[in-house]
Amino acid sequence: MPWWEIVGWAGSVLVVLSLMQARVWRFRVMNLVGAVLATAYNAVFGIWAFAAMNGAIAVIDVYWLWRLRRERSDAAVYAVVEVARDDAYLRHVLAVHADDVARHRTVPAAGAPAPGASAPGASAPGASAPGAPAPDAHAPDASAPGTPGDELAFLVVRGDETVGVVLVRDDGDGTGVVALDWVTPRFRDFTPGEFVYRHSDVFAAHGLRRLVVPTAPPGAIAYLERVGFRAQADGAWVREVAAA
Repeated sequence: MPWWEIVGWAGSVLVVLSLMQARVWRFRVMNLVGAVLATAYNAVFGIWAFAAMNGAIAVIDVYWLWRLRRERSDAAVYAVVEVARDDAYLRHVLAVHADDVARHRTVPAAGAPAPGASAPGASAPGASAPGAPAPDAHAPDASAPGTPGDELAFLVVRGDETVGVVLVRDDGDGTGVVALDWVTPRFRDFTPGEFVYRHSDVFAAHGLRRLVVPTAPPGAIAYLERVGFRAQADGAWVREVAAA
């Protein structure tokens, strides 16, 4: 009997811990395991009301895990919206999540050590802060595609929820530096940034022929490979842009 007590407590603890998870996939997995253990415990001791409740929760979790996995690469679920670099909503998103953006960088700021982020994060080499800067009267004219110094800004949305931000800086000579590739905590187990790179014709339209991530920690390597980047001898990651 003591073993069944351990099973029961383990199930209860996992269910409680799952409710503390910000990541939607991690929440569902932990909740599923906890519900299955709780179902087994309650069934063994004939507590059928709680066994039925936890069994139903387990079924619901399985459904959502299946749906989340199916929609992971579904272009009909995610959309990419290009916005101006000084867009008020973009500045708001970056300001609200500034601390999280700083903790999950994949491209370190100038002079900063490469962080050990485990998922796509963000920062621009030489950026003074993770949030969007105030408009500069001397900044390059964003209305002229291909002007060195321009930044392209993309919001990745799922329905009416913003789940990611990608910024690409034009460094001239057809090269775009990925200054920011960040995902909200809820969707950090997924790779919504891939939808920006799928439609690379938008980069070609701005005169870019290649995208570069100057450096990335090991935790981001699988993601970079998934979205088409290839490692270079100097440690940079490069993705060619198809001609428009």
